[in-house]
Amino acid sequence: SRATAGAGRLAALLVSPTLLVLSVVVLYPTLMALDESLYGVKGLDPRTGFISNSEPFVGLKNYTDIFTQAGDRFWNAFWNTTFFTVVTVSLETVIGVAMALIMHRAFRGRGLVRASILVPWAIPTAISGLLWKWIFNADGIANVLLGHQVLWTADGFSAKVAVVIADVWKTAPFIGLLVLAGLQVIPKEVYEAARLDGASAFQQFRRITLPLVKPALLVAVLFRCLDALRMFDLPYILIGSQKGSVETLSMLAQNEASNVRFGPASAYAVLLFLYVFLIALAFVRLLGADIVGDAGGTKKRKRSGSRGAGTPGRRAREVTA
Repeated sequence: SRATAGAGRLAALLVSPTLLVLSVVVLYPTLMALDESLYGVKGLDPRTGFISNSEPFVGLKNYTDIFTQAGDRFWNAFWNTTFFTVVTVSLETVIGVAMALIMHRAFRGRGLVRASILVPWAIPTAISGLLWKWIFNADGIANVLLGHQVLWTADGFSAKVAVVIADVWKTAPFIGLLVLAGLQVIPKEVYEAARLDGASAFQQFRRITLPLVKPALLVAVLFRCLDALRMFDLPYILIGSQKGSVETLSMLAQNEASNVRFGPASAYAVLLFLYVFLIALAFVRLLGADIVGDAGGTKKRKRSGSRGAGTPGRRAREVTA
């Protein structure tokens, strides 16, 4: 018990700097945003008739306005955010796994292929948005290849498609990189034994590769989901602001703040934070279910083992008899 307590104190001491940084960087701004969301916009004071120099306290009015007066715009941004998250992460997972399998194979020029695959992920998002904006111009290469004019950067479904293509091109290598790290720790003997048993390439992928690479893949998907829920810079640069087809919750909060409506902007930011937090919590709960189950099984095995170990006298008497 003393060793366990000492290890706990040492762990708390080592983790405390990280917790302090997270409190300053995450907790304090979140509390400030929550406090700011309870105040309204500067304007005429109905009691005095003069312009107020301070933001009036309105309580939860900013939140009620989101679901009543500004409800259409909020739900549009909410569904856009969810749509981009589901579609882009799904496509990036499939393409990223394919990239990882290609990069994991031993062939001539593998280093060049790995570098070329990782280049899109290394490019800053702002530069990537400008690059795809030139591609999706009216006279850009995308329309030249299609053979007809498509208004990619206008407000419509084509704008959604443009954002999805650009985001998948940009971040699929990220999932590929994490999956590649998981593939490299799988022993080669496992595949050799499977080949000796007559397993096909698809059976090896389904029965060996996917189960063993699942932890790394789930972590990559979690990171990408949290990042996609906060999507702002790519649609903002590629399509533009106040475009209903691509406006996300982050863009909505930024637009309110740019119009000096800090109270409603903070309310949008708080709701986005809660949305991301709930998704992360649900994801971690699902990922941690097996770990909790294994821990419970270990405890049960230890208990049963201790009961068995507690009868050495009986065993000795049996042996003596």
